[in-house]
Amino acid sequence: MNQTHRPVLLAEAVTALLESPLLQAESPKSILIDGTFGRGGHTRALLGAIRPDAQLIAFDKDVQAIAEAKKISDSRFQIIHSSFASMAQYAESASIAGVLLDLGISSPQVDEAERGFSFRRDGPLDMRMNTTTGLTAAQWLNQASVDDIAHVIKAYGEERFALPIAKAILARRELPQPLTTTMELANLVAGVIKKREPGQDPATRTFQALRIFINKELDDLALGLQAALELLKPGGRLVVISFHSLEDRIVKQFMQMHSAVEVPRGLPIRAKDLPQGQLELISRVKPSNAEVSENPRARSAVMRVAQKRSAEDGLIYRRQVSQ
Repeated sequence: MNQTHRPVLLAEAVTALLESPLLQAESPKSILIDGTFGRGGHTRALLGAIRPDAQLIAFDKDVQAIAEAKKISDSRFQIIHSSFASMAQYAESASIAGVLLDLGISSPQVDEAERGFSFRRDGPLDMRMNTTTGLTAAQWLNQASVDDIAHVIKAYGEERFALPIAKAILARRELPQPLTTTMELANLVAGVIKKREPGQDPATRTFQALRIFINKELDDLALGLQAALELLKPGGRLVVISFHSLEDRIVKQFMQMHSAVEVPRGLPIRAKDLPQGQLELISRVKPSNAEVSENPRARSAVMRVAQKRSAEDGLIYRRQVSQ
């Protein structure tokens, strides 16, 4: 079993954060947030790059990630067992110099069969990031309605066979032994999907959908982005690495929405005269061919970087509501 986790876009993410004007200047006691500690790759790189008087707060829902984080002996570092959606509870508004959100799951979570994330390794159908609370995927599948199951698989997995899969799951519940393992679910899905996409296991979208739903990943992302915007100091950086279109769409739309001010249609205003929003879009970065070659799990990654604008730029912070 491979327990090695390679953080995606490691150098690029660290550089994007450190290029914040706040960290370039002699700003005292800068605070950074790593919203997803994972196995600590980004956190350790940041601790090796920031000044001695800076601080780094990391979050994770995964109990094993928390255990790994506690191995770090650095007075500048604090780990919190919670979703990054709760970051506002641990920092004051306009107090943060940078926020990094590395979305998705880590390699150890996928590789450990007992976590229930993998459709290639048999294990309990769990899928919870935080194994101390909430329903497992098996518990939910064995009590949810066919409509609810189909909705989750369609909405979060973009699976066009969502309804047939949901019906097959309900039919399986009529048997004495309900779904309890990952391979049982993977085989059930494979039996429903006759036309397979080249290079993709038929269970990929279903497993993605259930993982996102069970862990409320998209809800947490929306809350985390808003909290980051409020917590960042002017000049602070927001760096987000996403791994599928649902995540990236939310990040892209959020950054775009807060980078320009909406005005009522029909007003005689030229685009260049529009007041600016709270964020300046900095970059969109994809992994290099070399990184993808070394780490195939990086192939779908997208990193988006935005910077909070400052009052000194003469830019307007409030957004006008379109009518």
